Amino acid sequence: MKTRYIPEAPPRAEVDALAGAVLLEFGANWCGHCMAAQAPLAEAFAGRDSVAHYKVEDGPGRPLGRSYRVKLWPTLIFLRDGQEVARLVRPLKADDISAALAQIDH
Repeated sequence: MKTRYIPEAPPRAEVDALAGAVLLEFGANWCGHCMAAQAPLAEAFAGRDSVAHYKVEDGPGRPLGRSYRVKLWPTLIFLRDGQEVARLVRPLKADDISAALAQIDH
C-alpha cells in the first residue's frame, strides 16, 4: 500500500489498459478526510499484495480525477482489468474497504 499521494498520475488510457486488480485512491496529503481514511485503508489492504495501488494527488485541472468525476476526497475507485467495479467516497470502515477489495481481488 502506498502512503503518500503523488502528483504524477498515469494517463487515463494507461489506467484503462491495466490488467488485474487496481485501487485508484484520489486525495491530497494535507486533507483531513484523507488522513482519517488511512488506518482503515491499511487494515483492509493488509495481505492484498496482488492489488496495485495508485495514490493520486487530485485537485482542479488534474485530468485523471476529472475523468472519473471525483468530487470529494478521498475517493477510492476499485478497478478490475481497467473497468470500475466499485467506488467508495470518504470511507472510514475497514470492512467497507475490504468488501470492495474482495470484488476485484480474486
